[in-house]
Amino acid sequence: MPKQAVYEAVVLSERGAQADGSHDLGHLRRVWRNCCWIADREGEGDRDVLRAAAFLHDVINLPKDSPDRARASRMSAEFSVEFLRGDGFPVAKLPDVFHAIEAHSFAADITPTTLEARILQDADRIDALGAVGIARMMYIAGALGRQLFDADDPWAERRAIDDTRFAIDHFETKIFGLEKTMTTDAGRILAQKRTAIMRQYCANLRKELT
Repeated sequence: MPKQAVYEAVVLSERGAQADGSHDLGHLRRVWRNCCWIADREGEGDRDVLRAAAFLHDVINLPKDSPDRARASRMSAEFSVEFLRGDGFPVAKLPDVFHAIEAHSFAADITPTTLEARILQDADRIDALGAVGIARMMYIAGALGRQLFDADDPWAERRAIDDTRFAIDHFETKIFGLEKTMTTDAGRILAQKRTAIMRQYCANLRKELT
């Protein structure tokens, strides 16, 4: 069985009924595609490490509002390394998989120190941008019971920004800042293009709400 299929089966088995539509197999496949796109342009990156890390980075997926959210990436890294060791993955590469998975998370706030970790972190954050990023953001907001925007002051001109209440506030609290966190040149290029799509969406939304 191809490794991708093995990893996907492990993720589905581990999550069971707790599947999250914003971190589904589609997300994992897009992150892997982003990893390949970045690695091709950076000219380096161990594909075995990247493939394993891309497909297993969210194997332990805690809700966005969980108090343990910042620990999810470490939990995923620990699970993944144990699984990979039993699956015959090269032992010498396990530390790189562990670090890439642990460091990918925005909530964990860990600086990536290997190329593979930098690539995965950028690839994962890129999937929070662009048209897909908007869809994922709205999906998560709906799952958490948040409003789309404040009907009286959608752009927070007379109130404090609060993305725990209003979905579009998340653009300013986190999303628009992601392109500045990219650690690879290729990731930065793609992030800038996708951020532009989101800024245009906000401009269109502003016109519709005026």
